[in-house]
Amino acid sequence: MFPYRYIMVPVSLYLGFASAIIWVEQGTYLTAAARSHARDNGLHEGTIIGNFNGEFWGMFACRQFVGNLLPLVLLRGGTEGNPSDTTLLFTVFLCSMTLGTILMCFLNKRDDELEKDPHNAESLSLYPSLSSLSKSIVAPLFDVRMLLIIPLMAYTGLQQAFVWAEFTKYIVSPMLGVSGVGGAMAVYGAFDAACSLTAGRLTSGLKSITLIVSGGAFVQAVIFLWLLLCYSPSSGILGTINLLIIAALLGIGDGVFNTQLSALIGIFFKDDTEGAFAQLKVWQCSAVALIFFISPYISLQAMLVLMLSAICLSYAAFVYLSQKGEKALSLQVQVQVQAQVHDVCT
Repeated sequence: MFPYRYIMVPVSLYLGFASAIIWVEQGTYLTAAARSHARDNGLHEGTIIGNFNGEFWGMFACRQFVGNLLPLVLLRGGTEGNPSDTTLLFTVFLCSMTLGTILMCFLNKRDDELEKDPHNAESLSLYPSLSSLSKSIVAPLFDVRMLLIIPLMAYTGLQQAFVWAEFTKYIVSPMLGVSGVGGAMAVYGAFDAACSLTAGRLTSGLKSITLIVSGGAFVQAVIFLWLLLCYSPSSGILGTINLLIIAALLGIGDGVFNTQLSALIGIFFKDDTEGAFAQLKVWQCSAVALIFFISPYISLQAMLVLMLSAICLSYAAFVYLSQKGEKALSLQVQVQVQAQVHDVCT
């Protein structure tokens, strides 16, 4: 309501700080809840982690559909709206956030480490030592699996920022105007939600994650190539349809990467889930910041070349990780089975 620089800058800093806390703990809690549910009901852990992430990211993507329909209605005249419309929009968002905060208070504790040592739970959660915090931040960087997955983490931030900044500015706005941005992003959110739910249901382990990520990477690579080599704005219904198809396919890719990356972290980093999700947000947010910083100084074509290079690099690292990770997981399962047989015999 008061968009002055001396207000927006400190507010942005605060939102970034708070968002980091929220997202790291969201990933940690959701993974712990999935593991607990799988253990209590005798279900396959990888499948449940995929299902939980699919449900969460599907619901989360719905906010783009609903949230962008509101500006579409309020900005139907092509202007930025009047103060009463802005107040109504912010009030709706504030009520949604308040409801989410209230519901969060009813969540049960699912931290596996605290369940193992309930006597030290309070001291561990309230007074973490500086050394353990440093290890949690730095230790994942010495894991080869983390180094191979970091490019994909960074790419997810790049592609999200591309949609928010470049796609809406250079492709949607010139064709549909300011009011049309809400409609295009609503389509993006709808397909993002549908794909998140579907991809989550199809996730059962590393092989399924590899296939789904491959599909998402292929879809987004095709879109970037189309925009770089073949796309030309056209008026009329055909131009609008092409634009909405691009938005839908970009949403499908985002849904794939969100669900599968979270599931992959939950499967690979059982000993330090929180540290792994912290790395996810570090690289995602750094990539988002990079796009917003450089976007005023480079053309759309240069940005598309950057996106194509990033997706090729991240996918190559991911494929190598999936091949090595499959062998490691198979060896881990064999060790667990041998240990169980040994326990039964003794």
